[in-house]
Amino acid sequence: MKKLNCWEYKKCGREPGGIKVHELGECPASKEESLTGTHDGEKAGRACWIIAGSMCGGTVQGSFAQKYGNCVLCDFFKKVKEEEGPDFQLSSEMLEKIRGK
Repeated sequence: MKKLNCWEYKKCGREPGGIKVHELGECPASKEESLTGTHDGEKAGRACWIIAGSMCGGTVQGSFAQKYGNCVLCDFFKKVKEEEGPDFQLSSEMLEKIRGK
C-alpha cells in the first residue's frame, strides 16, 4: 500500500496545482526538497509537522516550536509514526536536514 503524503491524506488542496492554492497558497511542505524520501514521502509530505506554514485544523500554522504541540495530536502524525515504527525519524534529525547540517 502506498504511503500517503499529508496533502493526499488531509485533502487540504495546497499541493502544487491544488484547488486551494489560490486561496491559501502552496503548502511549504509540498516544496521542501531537503526532506524528500523522509518516511518514504514526497518532499516534506510525511514530515509536515516540521514545516512552518503547513495547515492544521483548517488554518495555516506558525513555526515548528509554535505548532508542534498540536501536531503530535494530529491523526496524520500518528499514522506516520505508526507506519514507520522504529524507523520514525526524530524531529531534531529532520530539522538538521532542513538547516543543511
